[in-house]
Amino acid sequence: MQTTKEIITNPFFSKGLPSDNGIDLVSTNVDSVRELLKYCPKADRTPLTISPELAQKIGVQNLWFKDERERMGLGSFKALGAAYVIASHAAEVTPMDSPYEVWEKSLNGTTYVTASAGNHGLSLAAGARLFGAKAVIYFSKTVPKSFADKIRSYGADVVIAGNNYEESMLHAQKAAKDNNWILLSDVTWDGYDMGLKVMEGYLAAAAEAYEDCPNIPSHIFLQCGVGGFAASMAAYARKIYGNDPKIIIVEPTKAPVVIESIKAGKAVEVVGDVSNMGRLDCKAPSTRALSSLARTSTHFMTITDEDASECLNELEQHGFETSPSGGAGYAGLIDAMSQNQLELNSSSNVMLFLTEIPA
Repeated sequence: MQTTKEIITNPFFSKGLPSDNGIDLVSTNVDSVRELLKYCPKADRTPLTISPELAQKIGVQNLWFKDERERMGLGSFKALGAAYVIASHAAEVTPMDSPYEVWEKSLNGTTYVTASAGNHGLSLAAGARLFGAKAVIYFSKTVPKSFADKIRSYGADVVIAGNNYEESMLHAQKAAKDNNWILLSDVTWDGYDMGLKVMEGYLAAAAEAYEDCPNIPSHIFLQCGVGGFAASMAAYARKIYGNDPKIIIVEPTKAPVVIESIKAGKAVEVVGDVSNMGRLDCKAPSTRALSSLARTSTHFMTITDEDASECLNELEQHGFETSPSGGAGYAGLIDAMSQNQLELNSSSNVMLFLTEIPA
């Protein structure tokens, strides 16, 4: 496995992985998402902010940040995912014209369980509380205590199990089976596709970003963990812009699961040390997300933990305070410019996503 930084061109762009027969199952149906999110408090638009100062410093024409740090008051784009799925389950048993007092009891007796590195679990906990369900979140031992405490504040049960995300997911799967709970993961794998519905919820962020952008981006940098967020943003970009923008997927060198899967032409697992980009530190891909990214993305790149950390002060000075995970797209842009890669120049229009508040 390559552990140094690299940038590769996607050999499967517009075609997809050979095993997928050109089929992309990732949804671009944002209308259904917006309809249901009306029943989630604080589901307001987040801003797209231009930064002329950083654009000038970097050497591009325009630089936009889609700011997901305050999405639904939960601090991350992932607020859109699990909460949307739970809202869709509530809509299956609740007439759409029902008063909120009916909606908030619509899933009484239902329990959702997942594994999380923090933000997905928070969305699940908040969504479950909105509609009267119970949430159980499995964390690995590496997740900060602050995340566990925050999720407990939403009434969820927290279980610490496993040394990493993948191990905690195995515990969550067993708990779902043993207790007849609903496993609501943001990851897909063979035989499990509910993560596609979670990814559909993310489309609200993509639609807002591209609707608010006054120019067609020439480059879109997307930080990537298991791949769900990046796949949703990229799929919707292709729907709106066609093949024009370069879409660059950014991963940690310590967790290059998507870039290694692209090299192999199939989903692979990787091993490595723990990255400071905690929400991107995933060693196995979401299979449906990988399939979509193989079709929609033009390039894949890796950055070091140092790259992710070094840009944080600069982002904060310009009003974009975030975590190493949340700023990884910006770190990727800086690194690509320094290497004179990806045809970035003074005419480039670049879009980035600030995906979370600081941990």
